[in-house]
Amino acid sequence: MISTAAAAVAARPRIQTRNDNRIVLHFDYDCFYASVFERENPSLKALPLLTPPPKAVQQKQIVVTCNYEARRRGLRKLQLISEAKKLVPDVVIVLGEELGRFRDASKALYKFLEAFTWSGKVEKLGFDEVWMDVTDLIDYNQAILNTNDLEHSFFQLKRNDPTVGFSYDATKIAGHSFPDNPQQGIPSRSCTVTPPLGREDNDTVTLMTRLILGSHLAHHLRLNLEDDQGYTSTVGISTNKLLSKLVGNLNKPKGQTTLLPPYVILEDASCLSSSDEARRQSHVSLFLDGHDIGKIPGIGFKMSQRIRNHVLSRPADFDDRSMYEGTNESITVGHVATFPGMGPELLEKILGVPGAERGIGGRAWNLINGIDDTEVQQAKNVPSQISIEDSYGRLETMSEVVKELRTLTTSLIRRMHRDLLEDDDEPDSAGGKRWTAHPKTLRLSTRPRLPLNADGTRTRSFNRISRSGPLPNFVFNLKEDINAIVEKLVQVALIPMFRRLHSQPSGWSLSLLNVAVTNMVETASDDGRAGGRRDIGRMFKRQEEVLKEWKVEDRDVPPDHPAGSEAVVPSHAIPLPPTLGNEIQHHCVPTALAGSEDMIQPTQTSTDGNASWESDDEDDGAGNRAMCAVCNAVMPAFAMAAHERFHDLDK
Repeated sequence: MISTAAAAVAARPRIQTRNDNRIVLHFDYDCFYASVFERENPSLKALPLLTPPPKAVQQKQIVVTCNYEARRRGLRKLQLISEAKKLVPDVVIVLGEELGRFRDASKALYKFLEAFTWSGKVEKLGFDEVWMDVTDLIDYNQAILNTNDLEHSFFQLKRNDPTVGFSYDATKIAGHSFPDNPQQGIPSRSCTVTPPLGREDNDTVTLMTRLILGSHLAHHLRLNLEDDQGYTSTVGISTNKLLSKLVGNLNKPKGQTTLLPPYVILEDASCLSSSDEARRQSHVSLFLDGHDIGKIPGIGFKMSQRIRNHVLSRPADFDDRSMYEGTNESITVGHVATFPGMGPELLEKILGVPGAERGIGGRAWNLINGIDDTEVQQAKNVPSQISIEDSYGRLETMSEVVKELRTLTTSLIRRMHRDLLEDDDEPDSAGGKRWTAHPKTLRLSTRPRLPLNADGTRTRSFNRISRSGPLPNFVFNLKEDINAIVEKLVQVALIPMFRRLHSQPSGWSLSLLNVAVTNMVETASDDGRAGGRRDIGRMFKRQEEVLKEWKVEDRDVPPDHPAGSEAVVPSHAIPLPPTLGNEIQHHCVPTALAGSEDMIQPTQTSTDGNASWESDDEDDGAGNRAMCAVCNAVMPAFAMAAHERFHDLDK
């Protein structure tokens, strides 16, 4: 038994060392699209409700998602609408083609979760999924754990306020876990190579502690999301995006699951007894081995199809329905990982077709073994692109195309206003709004159907053709009516693009149109949020307001009137830099005799920590000064002409 296991481990190729220092949460809002409608109309909660998510626009004849009441009565995702109505005649069909309500709800939930992070590493996937990298929160709370009283621990949510947080039991996982009975030994393949036994024990205990903290944070966020926002969610807790997403699927809805350690096994199993060997099995491989290869994020339909065909030594059994519901012949991760000779080199041969990215075999092998080092991306101020599309049975004439282009372009402009405009307090702004980014490129994509084959069948194709060009500036005019902008954009830009894509006057048999703006360039902001750049004009306007009370005025007051001089410089003015103050004191210039140019008041601080800005004027030395012949005031020579104006006025 032991020798067999050791041989199996030795036979497997070495792979990238695991990095399990992070704690990543994956949130999946339960029946999000149905929940948005139910929140708008609570009476719908008692009815089986279908609401197409964004991709329903592409496949209008199918049920893209449904709520749990509908599923309980036998409906499922990706089912034909006609079949759904036959199975549940009283089902309520809600069209979800207008995506504004879903987008707004998704933004609100995203901002709610983002407020709980310190690093800002919160990444959206579609409208209804979010990853959170909470490693910094876990690090902090792990450091302040009282190991003598773990049952009465307190999770601190803010660094600078120890009173903000929640109580929890640090000896127990919150919610579900995989495996349910971690002490039960289930034989499993090797996932990776581990350090020596003693270090592995310590790493496993440390990781277990961190996952416990992560599970309690996830539980706290999940309950707050439901109480404050009215949405339930399912959460997965692990050390990377891949594992957290997959493990969360085990307990839906309104559940959470933590993937427990150990995540690795020993390279040399010969030193273990049979019971120890079972205890040392990797829970990562145990968890992943039962998944179909096509269910692993990052291994798409085409990649999984090639792997399937290789393992089966023949093409997998597919039909039209399986394009939506999966293959009729499931090949699991375990089948692939234990296939003779399987490893990154063989996967490179299987997947390395022309056009594939270099190293695709190694990346696929890592994903099969639960290794995913991709970072949870920090939130972006603006999207990378905005795209609107629709699918059709067949578009054949120019009048049909122009009609659909108007509809899509209207949605595109409204979406740009929703996503790229922010409130502007400048009095001359159009409607109190300003652009946070300007997309530079307009893109039109179409998907023509392939011609019929000789036998009358048609080959399925998902290939698109595109044409791009500069986005006209009139699109950003906030004072012009949207309908006028839409019509101008269609006539000036989109129709010419379409004619370059399809030179024939008709008969294109289009199944899809897509209009998008890309190549976003963020505009400068007064707080520097747009890539660190500031709007200089707005900054100086604000600075002028802030510094108004310290402004030095050039008033026509003779220098021999103390009251006039005192009025020029307020008692609460910004202090002089030490060097300038010392020089004035050294020359003993009486305040009452000094003109307004003598008392130089800085309008901006010129110090950075303990360092002072050095003067760019090489002639600003003590030897380049002059004394007024009238009042004996000492000042830099270049200021003398201005100072003499006061004496001229007095004359």
